[in-house]
Amino acid sequence: MDGTILAKIEQKIQDALSNKDEIKELIKLLSTIDDSKSFALGVMVGRIYNAFYYQSKRILNREPTKDEFKEFLEFVKNKKYDLENLW
Repeated sequence: MDGTILAKIEQKIQDALSNKDEIKELIKLLSTIDDSKSFALGVMVGRIYNAFYYQSKRILNREPTKDEFKEFLEFVKNKKYDLENLW
């Protein structure tokens, strides 16, 4: 995966960490659906996936390849602990 894209994804994680109140508000709003830690993690992963996909299109002018997506999954897997412990 392009280093620029990884940097943007890392930035999105840091943005989420610094904007926990916004994420908490979103999760609270959706808590009638599910208020579990897994749901909160899903919201975070969704934001990060959106950044990955958008940055791939913006920077590379194309959709991510299957290999890039696998790298993205590995990246998220390595960040799982940090993301789970936001709350």
